[in-house]
Amino acid sequence: MTPATAPPASSTSISVTPHEIWRRSRGILLAVLLLVVAATALAAARSGDQHGRLDPRSADRYGSRAIAELLKEHGISVRVATTLHDATSATGPDTTLLVTAPNLLTPHQQRALRTATTGTTGRTVLLGADSPSLDTLAPGVRAQPAVPVVARPPHCSLAAARRAGAVETGGIRYDAEDLDTDGCYLAGSLPSMLLVREPAAGDTVLLGSPDFLYNERLDHQGNASLALQLLGSRPHLVWYLPSLTDPSATGSTADDDTTNTGTADGRSSFIELIPSGWLWGTLQLAVAALIAAVWRARRLGPLVNERLPVAIRASESTEGRARLSRRANARDRAAASLRHATRTKLAPLAGVSPGDAHSPAVLLPALSARLGPAHGNLGDLLFGPAPSDDRALVLLADQLDSLEREVRTS
Repeated sequence: MTPATAPPASSTSISVTPHEIWRRSRGILLAVLLLVVAATALAAARSGDQHGRLDPRSADRYGSRAIAELLKEHGISVRVATTLHDATSATGPDTTLLVTAPNLLTPHQQRALRTATTGTTGRTVLLGADSPSLDTLAPGVRAQPAVPVVARPPHCSLAAARRAGAVETGGIRYDAEDLDTDGCYLAGSLPSMLLVREPAAGDTVLLGSPDFLYNERLDHQGNASLALQLLGSRPHLVWYLPSLTDPSATGSTADDDTTNTGTADGRSSFIELIPSGWLWGTLQLAVAALIAAVWRARRLGPLVNERLPVAIRASESTEGRARLSRRANARDRAAASLRHATRTKLAPLAGVSPGDAHSPAVLLPALSARLGPAHGNLGDLLFGPAPSDDRALVLLADQLDSLEREVRTS
């Protein structure tokens, strides 16, 4: 005997249809689409201005071709390096190394650059160096919160700054203790330009903002004078433009330990290669999505009776479901529904609890004890297979009705 399956759960008036899902979510989808379009348009509009930023070959407003040409006029050779190998191989006592984006370098690249510049008496200039790069490239120096870029007087004894006078500086400020330093262009008692001298080595110049090197700002205040003195102190200038496409960004030396690199095999991890701005942007988008989900979520309260627009008789509902079952030839479901209803009605008459009404091991012995041994087909009748045709289904319904009447009158 095979236990009959329970009748399928019917849909209710509160079931969500695809049309309702679309109607509820189309506002959010439209807002996301507008946000993506606006971000794309803004990025496209600003891409022209950002092209060639701090590139000595670019004549754009944010390029640095003007200062490169001035340096060449003063006899300084300017060499552009786009890889770590080109930058480190050109270092020497008669060379100034300018790093335009030190924070973009991976930990391995920072260590390699530090090693290449420590043994020389040249000069290293770092633009906008912050905490991600200071610990390696300028040990002992700490970055402080940034300030706006405005014209500031030197307020220091450094000859280059005093000759240049007021310069448009700002951005990251620096603080150093127990180091031989000269701090200029103070903002809130902290310098936005710091020159660090190291014993038996060259010096390192930290500039909180690179704005005074832009083409559009070079002729303001004493910007050109300071740039010429800082970058022209040696006969050769290596202008290093770090890039994420540099092969050294994924490599490492054999003696690097796994503590300072991203993975156990000495390679930088994927997270280390992502600029910090992208990580913060992703975190902000995740928080915004979470807030939107909480805002749009619906709290589930207690069930309430819904007032239907019309009253439907039980007989009409039953007849409608029967017609649907007949159209789909769902004799198995119709038989399972009939047997389920009959077992539910017979269980209390036979002294069986509602929880055991659909258990053959409990219900069948109780019915046999009430009706006697003459009914030997109770198992097939209440838990048997599905009818093979409509005639067998009608016969099953009649037999179930007869069984219910017999149990009631016994």
